[in-house]
Amino acid sequence: MTQERRHNDGNSIDHYGYEQFQARDGGRLDPRTRELTRERSVLGDAYRLFYRTPVHLVKGRGSHLWDADGVEYLDVYNNVASVGHCHPRVVEAMTRQASELNTHTRYLHENILHYAEDILSTMPDPLDRVMFQCTGSEANDLAVRVAQAYTGGEGVIVTHEAYHGNSALTSKLSPALGTAQDLGLTMRMIPTPDTYRVSVDGIRGSQCDAATFGAWMADRVRDAVADMNRHGIKFAALLADSIFSSDGVYPDPVGYLQPVIDVVHELGGVWIADEVQPGFTRTGDAFWGFERQGIVPDLVTSGKPMANGLPTSLMAARHEILEPFAGSIPYFNTFGGNPVCMAAAQAVLDVMRDEDTMGNSKKVGAVFKAAVEGLKDSHPCIGDVRGAGLYIGCEIVKPGTTDPDQASALDILETLRQNHVLTSVCGRYGNILKLRPPLVFSEDDVDWFMSAFSTTLDSLDK
Repeated sequence: MTQERRHNDGNSIDHYGYEQFQARDGGRLDPRTRELTRERSVLGDAYRLFYRTPVHLVKGRGSHLWDADGVEYLDVYNNVASVGHCHPRVVEAMTRQASELNTHTRYLHENILHYAEDILSTMPDPLDRVMFQCTGSEANDLAVRVAQAYTGGEGVIVTHEAYHGNSALTSKLSPALGTAQDLGLTMRMIPTPDTYRVSVDGIRGSQCDAATFGAWMADRVRDAVADMNRHGIKFAALLADSIFSSDGVYPDPVGYLQPVIDVVHELGGVWIADEVQPGFTRTGDAFWGFERQGIVPDLVTSGKPMANGLPTSLMAARHEILEPFAGSIPYFNTFGGNPVCMAAAQAVLDVMRDEDTMGNSKKVGAVFKAAVEGLKDSHPCIGDVRGAGLYIGCEIVKPGTTDPDQASALDILETLRQNHVLTSVCGRYGNILKLRPPLVFSEDDVDWFMSAFSTTLDSLDK
């Protein structure tokens, strides 16, 4: 794992797995795009553009996007616009509230209270407190501090390719950022629950039952806590999302996290469920990813999908776990929970119910996954297809092996972009296509993707 891996043509690859646009390649762009890339220098070198040839987007509706030339693209990546780009109910709600008032949470306002009660109603009863922030990074940062205050420990366990944010604290808990990012001295990593490659007692993880695979992962937690103890570090929390999205999308077998969380509690820690990726009906089986696994977390965080693009995030907690922090440290987030963001978040929640995004995720996701799986026999570069609802991972390998093939995955990604389909890659080796569209993705959209995907694979096979 490196901060900037190299593809065979010499282009650098960022921690998302994308080949970065190189300024030296600007000469092949149209004049308008070339000028925009030149002007981006004012933003500094840390910013990255997706794709070898950048995309200049100007309009979005549902799961479709348009560039400055009017070319239409299919969005198979964006969980930020969770109920679809520019959903009219969300736009109307935020516009109406913005025309009346937008201020912070040190004044009374109904929106934050109504939304707090409504979002908690989607969670198990023990989770009875909620605090609002602007980003998932802030939510995870706060959750770690709350966990440390409750347990009196510092040690946090994450998985090998986890990404939990870009604050000073959460970046040190995000090995996916690469080796140029220092990791926390009190952090320990456990292996990715890679059901495609991990074997337990000679049985591939994907063929294991939940208890067997869960016991394997629980033992890894024991090993990590034992190492903490050897170094005088007290265990505080396991921070993980229940679909292990950055690791490569590992949602099954359902129930395998229960033995893991049992060990976390046995060893004095708490589980922070990072629901930025699997939450808000994404898996199709439940509103929350942890709910699909049948577990009640101690702390829950979310962000991106909450308000369809407005900066909104949350941390929900059991009141007894929050109390040691809340009873001693005041918390204030100027923009977190403001009336406009809360209006947008409420509209998103209402749309999810009224338009049954969970049912759509389950139905369309099953069609989508089956269609991708249907290409495995004719395209042996597809090693594994896994997922839940509208979150699918398609593992690209060297044919006849389980060896990851990042170069081919990136070629597929770029050729899909040429065929007007936008998606992403993830995983330790950057070889897993991350198919994560808005929740309004339709069967017609599946047909569009599959046509482009088949064309892409056929062209690369030649």
